[in-house]
Amino acid sequence: MPPLKQGSRPPWVGLGAAVWVQIAAGNSYNFPLYSPSLKSVMGYNQQQLTMLGVANDIGENVGILPGIASNKLPPWVVLSVGACACFLGYGVLWLAVSQTVQNLPYIVLWVALLVATHSSAWLGTAVLVTNMRNFPLSRGTVAGILKGYIGLSAAVYTEIYNSVLHESASKLLLFLTLGLPVICFAMMYFIRACTPASGEDSSEHGHFVFTQAASVCLGIYLLVTTVIVDLLNPSDAVSYTFTAIMIIFMLSPLAIPLKMTLFPSNPNKNLPPVGSSDHLVQGEESSNQTDPLLTPSSSATYLGSFHENEDASDIDMLLAEGEGAIKKKRKPKRGEDFKFREAFIKADFWLLWLVYFLGVGSGVTVLNNLAQIGIAYGVEDTTIILSLFSFCNFLGRLSGGVVSEYFVRSRTLPRTIWMGVAQVIMVLTFLLYASGLNGTLYASTALLGICYGVQFSIMVPCASELFGLKHFGVIYNFMLLGNPIGALLFSGLLAGYVYDFEAAKQQSSTCVGVPCFRLTFFGLAGASGLGAILSIILTIRIKPVYQMLYAGGSFRLPSSTSSHS
Repeated sequence: MPPLKQGSRPPWVGLGAAVWVQIAAGNSYNFPLYSPSLKSVMGYNQQQLTMLGVANDIGENVGILPGIASNKLPPWVVLSVGACACFLGYGVLWLAVSQTVQNLPYIVLWVALLVATHSSAWLGTAVLVTNMRNFPLSRGTVAGILKGYIGLSAAVYTEIYNSVLHESASKLLLFLTLGLPVICFAMMYFIRACTPASGEDSSEHGHFVFTQAASVCLGIYLLVTTVIVDLLNPSDAVSYTFTAIMIIFMLSPLAIPLKMTLFPSNPNKNLPPVGSSDHLVQGEESSNQTDPLLTPSSSATYLGSFHENEDASDIDMLLAEGEGAIKKKRKPKRGEDFKFREAFIKADFWLLWLVYFLGVGSGVTVLNNLAQIGIAYGVEDTTIILSLFSFCNFLGRLSGGVVSEYFVRSRTLPRTIWMGVAQVIMVLTFLLYASGLNGTLYASTALLGICYGVQFSIMVPCASELFGLKHFGVIYNFMLLGNPIGALLFSGLLAGYVYDFEAAKQQSSTCVGVPCFRLTFFGLAGASGLGAILSIILTIRIKPVYQMLYAGGSFRLPSSTSSHS
């Protein structure tokens, strides 16, 4: 591949293409749409269906292998694996639901669902790692945008399912089998590593604002059209028009590279002067650089005076190594590039994992049982409540990136404080659920969706800032294990046991009333409270790191260090 120019169009083309891949990566959110048909066609009971839900969560979130691959293989290879997994996994499920092949063993469908949703890990890792490296100065913003779109994917699929596929589970599975791989293969050429601009571009902020505004408009549009389709049942022509407008909204991020092509700006006007502290990596000013952010320590170059008091000892160490006296290699410090095994033994690594696990584990429990919660609270049609959660999940992911980016630059406030704030609100939300007060179900669901989304958009940039981008793919995917483990413990064991116990008391397989989930909500409130406490501890521990990483108001090399070069 020819070298790419700093600050040129390819990063923005890749971000626009990543939007489509992120929508494809949200394929696991379709489980509530086709699971009733799968249950009826195959004759499964609720426990068997719940275990299929566990396979859905495990496949989506266990991404250690994609994380390793993202460090060794180009993005198109990682995307190709995801597309093939999507084709194979959903293909088997389509054969079962359409009854093209009958009496498939349960274990075959369980593995097929695992493989199908595992495509999410490959697709999501490829686009997230690539774009985080292409926009290293705006990690929180990029993470919020990409995680926001994957949160919107549930509403996108619901729109397609209702408007185009006429609520046919077999047609939906066929679309997932054939349509998603086509999208991935079409977009993979544009998603590639680029050399990021060496300084901050004044136009970049406007481009990000446009992308965020476009995603918000898409989210509002999807929420409104879902309600209209559900309540008014419009004609096919109107439904197809709704879908066409949705596609236009999804294409809108590509307006940025189009604008840069039609109205190119002076590439030199935004470059910092020679010797300025705005240079991301010193000593590499050639426009032919081809290895973005994979310098010996991609994040360490930003630390500046954070380790200034250790300069003398480091110089002595280097001199001793040069003379052959010692061969010991200095271990990385927080903010530098860690290998996975180096990060694995750090207290901050496990604190971040625990905070994330408690936040998403409690949130995904409600998500997995949202239809049953709605029925238990007297809501017959749960389509609107599912769409509401999806939209608010998107808002949480987007706003988490925007808000944390603002405060980390203006106040050097660690991003993890917002995970704690969100989990405090989650405590109140779970108690509101448990109270069963009339008229609070939709408000509780909206609040929970926002707080649940915040956990994703904060964890992603925080992990990259503490442990670097070089091995970010593996570290990020290990963090994601908090989701399926939380689903297994809180949803599969706690919520499932309480629900079945209360249903047995009512002598029915369907539980109705507040007691169906009350004890579960109390347990989730306790888990979120513990997560809030741990987030405060983590925030205090990493405050000095953020003070040095963002000492100049942005993620760059402080001027105090320039004098030493």
